[in-house]
Amino acid sequence: MRKTIDVTKSPSPEQIEMLTKAVKLPIHKEAEYPEFSEIELLQFKRISGERRANRQKQTVTLRLSPQALNKARSLGKGYTSVLSRILEKALDNPSIIKHNL
Repeated sequence: MRKTIDVTKSPSPEQIEMLTKAVKLPIHKEAEYPEFSEIELLQFKRISGERRANRQKQTVTLRLSPQALNKARSLGKGYTSVLSRILEKALDNPSIIKHNL
């Protein structure tokens, strides 16, 4: 069961009662999270490694105009990650590519 509680307001009497009952409920972790076999764990590990390899960023050399570099640096710390996301979105948009060729 999920309920949204506004933490900026004092809880209502029914919310207090609901929370009091919830604290007393038993936790059944085994039912929610069954144990995995060795084969399943190895599959998770393999898939995790593949996904990690696909997310790993590569270092490249890129020549930018002074104006573009200054604008990028003005974005603050992490501007290279922002540039990466902008470049990805631009490369996914055929009209941007066509316009800049």
